[in-house]
Amino acid sequence: MAETQQQPMSDQHLALTENERSIFNYLIHPDDSYDTNGVYWADMPLGKRVQFVSSYDAKEARRELSNIGAMAKVDPLSPITYYFKNMVLPGAGLGLEGYVLFSIGNITPLFTAKGAYDSCWGTYKICNQQWVAAVQYLEIIGIIFGQVMVGILGDWLGRRYGLIQDAAIMFFGLVLLTFAWAGTQNGWVIFYAWSLFIYGVGVGGEYPMTATAGMENAVGSGKISTKEDRLHRGRKVTSAFLMQGWGQFFNQVILILLLLIFHHGSGNPPYSVDAVQWTYRVSFAIPAVGTLWLMYYRIYKMKAASNQLNIAKARNHVTGYDKESLALTLKYFGPRLIATAGCWYCNDVFFYGNKLFQGQFIKVILPGTTSVVPNWLYNLINVGVSLVGYYLASFLIDNKLYGRKWMQMIGFGADFILFVVPAFKYDFFTSKAHITAFQAMYFLSSFFNQFGPNAVTFLVAAEVYPTPIRATAHGFSAAVGKLGALTAGVMYNYITPQQRFYVVPWFGLAGMLLTVLFLPDTTGLDLKEQERRWKYLRAGRESEYHGVAVHPKHLSLWERFRGVGKYYDADLDYKQKIEEMRHDWEAGQRKHAEEVKMGRDGMMVTDSDAFEDASYTTDVSSYFERTSKASLKGNGTLGVNEKRKFEEGDSSPDRSP
Repeated sequence: MAETQQQPMSDQHLALTENERSIFNYLIHPDDSYDTNGVYWADMPLGKRVQFVSSYDAKEARRELSNIGAMAKVDPLSPITYYFKNMVLPGAGLGLEGYVLFSIGNITPLFTAKGAYDSCWGTYKICNQQWVAAVQYLEIIGIIFGQVMVGILGDWLGRRYGLIQDAAIMFFGLVLLTFAWAGTQNGWVIFYAWSLFIYGVGVGGEYPMTATAGMENAVGSGKISTKEDRLHRGRKVTSAFLMQGWGQFFNQVILILLLLIFHHGSGNPPYSVDAVQWTYRVSFAIPAVGTLWLMYYRIYKMKAASNQLNIAKARNHVTGYDKESLALTLKYFGPRLIATAGCWYCNDVFFYGNKLFQGQFIKVILPGTTSVVPNWLYNLINVGVSLVGYYLASFLIDNKLYGRKWMQMIGFGADFILFVVPAFKYDFFTSKAHITAFQAMYFLSSFFNQFGPNAVTFLVAAEVYPTPIRATAHGFSAAVGKLGALTAGVMYNYITPQQRFYVVPWFGLAGMLLTVLFLPDTTGLDLKEQERRWKYLRAGRESEYHGVAVHPKHLSLWERFRGVGKYYDADLDYKQKIEEMRHDWEAGQRKHAEEVKMGRDGMMVTDSDAFEDASYTTDVSSYFERTSKASLKGNGTLGVNEKRKFEEGDSSPDRSP
């Protein structure tokens, strides 16, 4: 569908004065999304759009840098404090989760290496092979269970409850992992596996809770949207998500240091029982302390985490789980679930498959090595490359000229190429003469995975759905994604390394196609505008909504094909927003009149200014007084004279706004 340039309806038709017009344009057409003529950025011709977006982004960057400089002048450490409070703390759970989950993969080579536990984990002489394999599977199953369960509970009981519950379960799981013991090594493996399952339940809940809470906290609680939401919502969520990368980084550093400390300064096998035991137990005890603190922080410092959900439930008169919203989400946004869940599935196959490169080139570079340290050091480099991808994704995910959809498509496409090339030239790239090219593809695949689908799937799986069902949809999408990791884990046991390279690339191609077909681009879309559309859908008035949430730019190709974008009309939307604001203003007038009357009758009265919305200036209020009296008094709204009579106790008209 072609994007057409549309203007708001004329001021003459709305009977606006110059001051009223400027105030309404400020409220309805914020300058970060509309030009001075009231044209939405996605309606502009390409050249003008590039100029508008680039100019405003440069202005915003200067403003942020100026603020950082001003903060540093007052207190040199205040920018770091700000980053810690707004980026690190919201993602602390994911940071701890990244530390522990990737520790499992990093510690396993230590268990299988020559020395303490190779007869159990390596040769299976004294341990059941199925239980050793179950360590990985039970971890993933626990995560899937947590993602679905806590996603539902987060929409039912609130974000804060889900966040606290996650921290409590993770802490309990870490205590079990740290003190896991049994009379035999096989019994210890069973204890270890079930401890990971319990920890995985808490980890699974972190995905929907961190994404939804971080996103909704960026929106604000008023009726008018904020510039922070429109310009930096994606950055706020992905900045929390990238803490997962820092968790991986610190885990790898700590494991290397612990092994050197407890193995007498050497990283070479054979490894003693004491060295392995102390290394693995201390590595789990460290995040246990951090998780205990996280539980405290969420109980006492995050009391407002459920505000947006509570507002949505109050508006829809829902007290428990919103089953109606679930049904409507499946009706109107079912294809979006195909995108968010399907793309996450494809991404996790890639994320797991990235490890294929590392094992192969280490065999070529260091033939015959049995030490775990080289593998850990290369993994540390890879995590560093991944962190660059995480941060670049965070910086560009809100850019209207690139944004979510392009980032995910290019990331999937790049990973497809980086896996398919060595698949058909496997012997060439794994030879000693060309192994550096193989390494380069390994690091680039990590970079584009983070600067692409891994960051985007986490964000959009919450962003493209309405508030009442957001955690459920995110949890479901994340659970399907973990099935991708499980698929890879099982499949790789039955095919050769080269065959794996033949199989994996096609998941990247599939992810790219799903993104093109079913994923809407929410870059630059006001999240409150999406909630506004949801109110119309819930009321069965889909065709009456004309705002930017149905702009073709913010719809998937499938939604455009279905004709969802035909309802977009900037002219009608401008008028509609003013009428919605009028409705809110009149409701405030009625509330104020009732409070005044209750005060005369001797009943308790609240603050007489409580009905005033901070966004309604004198000009806006005078416009609503003038036009309500002139044209809407006969339509069931409360005119100014009637309001005065009601305040004086003359009548109590029955009116429905």
